[in-house]
Amino acid sequence: MQKGKIGVSTENIFPIIKKFLYSDHEIFLRELVSNAVDATQKLKTLVGTGECKQELGDLTIRVSVDKKKKTITVSDAGVGMTQDEVEKYINQIAFSGAEEFLDKFKDQSVQIIGHFGMGFYSSFMVSSSVEVVTKSWKDAPAVRWECDGSPEYAIGEAKRERRGTDIVLHVSDDSEEFLEEERISALLSKYCKFMPIEIAFGKKKEWKDSKYEETDEDNIINQTNPIWTKKPAELKDEDYAEFYRTLYPMADEPMFHIHLNVDYPFNLTGILYFPKISNNIDLQKNKIQLYCNQVFVTDSVEGIVPEFLTLLHGVLDSPDIPLNVSRSYLQSDANVKKISNHISKKVADRLSTLFKNEREVYEQKWADLKLFVEYGMLSDEKFYDSAVKFAMFKDVDGKHYTFEEYKDAIKEEQTDKDGKLVYIYSNDPEAQYSFIQAAKAHQYNVMVMDGQLDSHFVQMLEGKLDKAQFVRVDSDVMDNLVRKDKKKEWKITPDEQESLKPVFEANTPEGGEAMYQVSFEALSETAAPVVITQNEFMRRMKDMSQMGGGGGMNFYGKLPDSYNVVVNANHPLVVDVSTDLKAELNDKIVEYKAKLKAEEDVLADLNKQKGDKKDEDVPADLKVRIEEVEGKVEAIRKEETELLGSWGKAHKTVHQLIDLALLSNNMLKGEALNRFLKRSLEMISKKL
Repeated sequence: MQKGKIGVSTENIFPIIKKFLYSDHEIFLRELVSNAVDATQKLKTLVGTGECKQELGDLTIRVSVDKKKKTITVSDAGVGMTQDEVEKYINQIAFSGAEEFLDKFKDQSVQIIGHFGMGFYSSFMVSSSVEVVTKSWKDAPAVRWECDGSPEYAIGEAKRERRGTDIVLHVSDDSEEFLEEERISALLSKYCKFMPIEIAFGKKKEWKDSKYEETDEDNIINQTNPIWTKKPAELKDEDYAEFYRTLYPMADEPMFHIHLNVDYPFNLTGILYFPKISNNIDLQKNKIQLYCNQVFVTDSVEGIVPEFLTLLHGVLDSPDIPLNVSRSYLQSDANVKKISNHISKKVADRLSTLFKNEREVYEQKWADLKLFVEYGMLSDEKFYDSAVKFAMFKDVDGKHYTFEEYKDAIKEEQTDKDGKLVYIYSNDPEAQYSFIQAAKAHQYNVMVMDGQLDSHFVQMLEGKLDKAQFVRVDSDVMDNLVRKDKKKEWKITPDEQESLKPVFEANTPEGGEAMYQVSFEALSETAAPVVITQNEFMRRMKDMSQMGGGGGMNFYGKLPDSYNVVVNANHPLVVDVSTDLKAELNDKIVEYKAKLKAEEDVLADLNKQKGDKKDEDVPADLKVRIEEVEGKVEAIRKEETELLGSWGKAHKTVHQLIDLALLSNNMLKGEALNRFLKRSLEMISKKL
């Protein structure tokens, strides 16, 4: 055989191929089978044009493994190569000197596929040596080419009767995993499942006499005409459903699909399915498979479709998507942006059509569409502009509204004194049942916003919708959710409230990281005596931080939970507590007030003497005197607070009211819940 040197001027070409050009060694099989498909397609073209007069015959591409010989063979019956063509296409690395190639590869991720013919060389990633036995469709002898992974090769005549090419890989010791039948079968299924020429891997097996036995029938592993290559008019709903089951055998049935078929200004075909994604973003990504002329490339398509569309399932096929040498990573290109925008528009159009033509069906599917639509509106401004017409709110009674319909439904009752429209929502209707019932009693409508993205979504909508405010149903007492110009009647005076505050504070939960602030509101006598709420802004910021708000959101995520303990100053039980307090401690309270007033008067006089003087100009004795009186004021207040707190802790009604409020918020647990139950039984027993 003739010997020679591959057209490279460095011996580093193969290590570079092995280490850098391909991110995953397993794709060698995809590259070799793709080359076999190309060779077969070229032959069909030559025969179709009449240039080649041969019979096509059996064009099946065959992949075989010989574990004993440690070989993998890929055989085709395509155009084959003459010796000159082997020299040209293999030895010279497809017209390019190695120095030029290496320079380009070093400086940038250039588009190599179809220009440098590097696919064949991926075989050296798993092989100690490679043989090529090929016979051209032209009148030329068969050729054998051998190489052990160095620039040295041998080439000469070979014995092969029929046109086509055999690539024989002598698998290296560190790649013996690829000699396992199951491994090769899995790779063929992954990369070659929809290639346009039939690919056989072994023979079909039948279950006979308690074991599998080979038949004479080829085991064809691919569908040569997948449904995305056909026209929608040729297909039925069952075809789309069957194809989905082929792609995702264990998945639930999809809701509906979109068939893409574009030939200008770029080529794009494919089928995208809307899965039932419900409320989990993370589990749904990486389900769209990208193909290039029916050759699998990747299932990471973030660079081709907007991020929210990665929640869809299905396939995209385009020869116009620019890929790097390994076909695994996208490169920036104007076509990618065009394709991305087109897919986004098609998805919006499909949802809009379903909403307009089959609204009842659309509403039934909304639970699964909601996360997808919200994700799109949050992340894609153009999609938001389209989706605002078919996005929906659902209320706690299960009724669906468009944004405009909901605005009309609530504007009469839920417009506050400043002209803002107040959108009231619940993220857990079961846990917030009592708050929802109170809202309904006020003729308010409550939405369900229990999705993974809803904290971010309502934050965005407040900025998008005109004069809109979103508040969770348990974020304040009901009279304050929609603030109106309404005069309030108080049954407990401000002085009485001041005395009652330490009484209720003493019964709020101790320990832990949560903070509780007691305040009083003049609510109706039938409203709850004590309500525990959580500020809308702070809670929402914390929720967004946990979801990954980033930036300043992280600050809120680290803050402790803060709750408002709102005491209804008009409730009979609270009035009774105030009456009890006055009956038992009024003299003491009056005494403390008198002491406090006396010291505060002294302090006011001292501060008057101090005036506007700078600290360094204030006489030392005056400073000392001010500090002494301030200490006395603080001591009196502390002593009074401790007295009132001690009285409050012993007052079972106060403790019971606080615990009832905690219980209604699912915040009473463990020992505290047990104490509440015992106290409840004792209080009931005394009344029997």
